[in-house]
Amino acid sequence: MKIAMLGSGFIGRFYADSIQGYRSKDKIVAIYSRKEESAKKFAIDYHVPFSTIVLEEAIARPEVDVVCISLPNFLHEEAVMLCCKHKKAVMTTKPLGRNSAEAKRMLEAVETAGIFNGYLEDLVYTPKFIKAQQSVKSGALGRILWAKSRETHPGPHSDWFWDIEQAGGGCILDLGCHCVEIGRSYIGKDIKPIEVMCWADTQVKPIDAEDHAIGLVKYENGAIGQFEVSWTFRGGLDLRDEVMGTEGTIWVNSFLRTGFEMFTTGKSADYVAEKAESNSGWLFPVGDELNELGYNHMFMDMFDALEKNTQPRETFYDGYVVNSILDAAYKSVKTKQWEPVQLDIWRGRVGVSKDAHLPSYDDDHYLVKEEVTHYGASKLILKNKASGRIVERVVDK
Repeated sequence: MKIAMLGSGFIGRFYADSIQGYRSKDKIVAIYSRKEESAKKFAIDYHVPFSTIVLEEAIARPEVDVVCISLPNFLHEEAVMLCCKHKKAVMTTKPLGRNSAEAKRMLEAVETAGIFNGYLEDLVYTPKFIKAQQSVKSGALGRILWAKSRETHPGPHSDWFWDIEQAGGGCILDLGCHCVEIGRSYIGKDIKPIEVMCWADTQVKPIDAEDHAIGLVKYENGAIGQFEVSWTFRGGLDLRDEVMGTEGTIWVNSFLRTGFEMFTTGKSADYVAEKAESNSGWLFPVGDELNELGYNHMFMDMFDALEKNTQPRETFYDGYVVNSILDAAYKSVKTKQWEPVQLDIWRGRVGVSKDAHLPSYDDDHYLVKEEVTHYGASKLILKNKASGRIVERVVDK
C-alpha cells in the first residue's frame, strides 16, 4: 500500500514506525503537516518523497492508495471529506469525531462515496486483548456481565488536546473512546448500548475540560461496561481491563507491571515507554511498544482488508457508536443522572432482553450456588420456584 500520512506528530510517527516496519511492503509516499519544518523533518526521517502543508495536495496525489489521518480532532472531518472527494480509502485515528454529529456526517460521507473506511482503535488490537477476546468468544467466561477498562496517565503530549474547542472534550473523549470500544468488544458489538451514567471533574489541570472521569454504560442485554479515565494519574501509562462472566473472569494489565522491571540512575536519559514520567529509579519498560499497543495488528487488519476488499474489524460505524456513547456520558456529567444513548444509525441486534439467568436445579428449585465446604460436604443454595423461599442443603460425602 502507498499511504498519504496526514499529521507528522506523536501519533503519526507511531503509525509510521508500524506501517513501514511490520509488513515492510507498505510505504508512506506523501506527508502533510500544518508546519513546514515538521513535514520536511518527517519526510527525511521516514524517506517520504513528497511533503506539503496543503492538506488536499497530499490526499489527491495519484499514487496514493490510502490516506491515514493522524491529525487533531478538529481536522478529522475536513480530511475525511477530501478523501471522499478524491475517492481515496481512509483510516483515521480515534476518536472519529468531536461528537456524534461529526461522526455521523463522516460515516454517511464515506459510505455514500463508497470508499474503504477504517477506525484506528489500536487498543482492541493488542496481543493481550486479542487473546482475551478469543477466550470470551469461545465461551470460557460464560455470559458476560461486566467489562471494565481503565486508561490513565499524566496527560497528552500536544497543545491542542488541552483546548476543549479543538479537542471536543477532555479525558472522556481522549481516553474513554478506547475504553468504551474495549467494553463493547467484550460484551458484543451487536448489543445495543442503552444509557450512560458518568461522573467527571477538573481536579488538577488548569483547563476547561475534564481531567478525570468514571462512567457506566448499560447494555440492552443487562451487561454493564465501565470506564475509568484520567489525565491526572502519576506513574506512567496504566492500561487495565477486567471482564467478568457467569463462568469466569479475565484480568489484563497491558502496560505496567508486565514482567519487565529495571533500575537505573538515569545516566543514559533514554526514552523508556510512552507516558513514562521518569528515566531513573525503578522503571517498567515495554519489550515491543508498537506491538503491545496494538499498532502492528491494527495495520495488518486494515491493509489485509483493503487487499481483500473486505471490511476491517473497526470501521467508521464503530467510531460513530463510540462517539454516541460518549455524548451521553458528557450529558450525564451535567445532569447527574442516567442519560440515553442516541443512535440514529444502529446495525446490531434489536429487542434483546436480559439473557436467562435462572438455572434450574430441579423441577421445583432454581440453583443459586453450589460449593464444597472445607470439611468436605457439598452445599447447595436453592430458590423455590413457587414461593421464592431460599433454602440450604448440605450433602455429606
